[in-house]
Amino acid sequence: MHIKKWVGGILFLLLFCSSTLPAKADVPTTYQKRELRAAWIASVYNIDWPSQPGLPVEQQKKEFTYLLDEVKKMGMNAVVVQIKPTADSFYPSKYGPWSEYLTGTQGKDPGYDPLAFMVDEAHKRNLEFHAWFNPYRITMNHTDLNKLADNHPAKQHPDWVVSYGKQLYYNPGIPEVKNFIIEEVLEVVRNYDIDAVHMDDYFYPYKIAGQTFPDQKTYETYGVQTFPNIEDWRRDNVNQLVQDLNKSIKKTKSYVKFGISPFGVWRNIANDPTGSETTAGQTNYDDLYADTRKWIQNGYIDYITPQIYWNIGFEPAAYDTLLTWWRDEVRGKPVHLYIGQAAYKINNNAVEAWSDPDEYPRQIALNHQFPEVQG
Repeated sequence: MHIKKWVGGILFLLLFCSSTLPAKADVPTTYQKRELRAAWIASVYNIDWPSQPGLPVEQQKKEFTYLLDEVKKMGMNAVVVQIKPTADSFYPSKYGPWSEYLTGTQGKDPGYDPLAFMVDEAHKRNLEFHAWFNPYRITMNHTDLNKLADNHPAKQHPDWVVSYGKQLYYNPGIPEVKNFIIEEVLEVVRNYDIDAVHMDDYFYPYKIAGQTFPDQKTYETYGVQTFPNIEDWRRDNVNQLVQDLNKSIKKTKSYVKFGISPFGVWRNIANDPTGSETTAGQTNYDDLYADTRKWIQNGYIDYITPQIYWNIGFEPAAYDTLLTWWRDEVRGKPVHLYIGQAAYKINNNAVEAWSDPDEYPRQIALNHQFPEVQG
């Protein structure tokens, strides 16, 4: 189960839980001169930044530069900052209102351009800035379009919107939605000096028991003549977004990278003999309709950061088992492999392994055994 964005981003827990860790672990780790060492900075629910909505501009800026300074002290060389958590924006945009996590009111101008400020401050510290987008998610805890800002694109295009669980989403099966998402990303690529575009594991939403994602009519309109089942059509919708977005980014600024951080399991071996020896309850391919293998094989992305959030030896989904599986997937492919690791679990999880001060250093040491792991 994915819980990074609910419990706390990796950066948050590295910063504020580090005081509980032993000064030195027994496992030797080697320093890698050339590797990506990045920290997520989550804005949804004000997990990492800003600490709460409605803070004065100077306090927001002070909080962010403090985080950057802490990241720099840790030896990091990049930050992955969530700039569009719920179809809103941390910058002036034609494709989404100002985020409520800035001011407390969706659509309210915070009085400055946070993204311009954040990119500039990151680069001052020689940190890469990866702009993190959540493409389909519109709300976190309600399904009422009337609660959205008047200029919200979802409110202007209610036919693009579906309700699932307690959230609203843009319907991935509508071609206009795909084009809209590409244009909203390109707006940032064109106007800001970002180093990469980043997406995480929220494509089609994690499945809710007893509920069906309401896109049958969309499938009948756009997919039934080409795809024999709705699952293959859904996967193609996501594949087309990833492929076309990559092409568009490269056409706009060839040096801007495109990376995705998916759930840690592509498929379980029980469903595919080439899958990993895992028994995850949900997987990218079968449940989120994210065919991460295809993206790697076809070069749709520049890097992949699987969220391997389990300890070494964890029977349903072991860190070491998955690390090896992903290493094999990228071998010989023009895609960098960076591992998304569960620093937030250190001393914050009932699993005994995460109380062991050597668990995380062992994972880092294991990473460094494989040249395919580049960060």
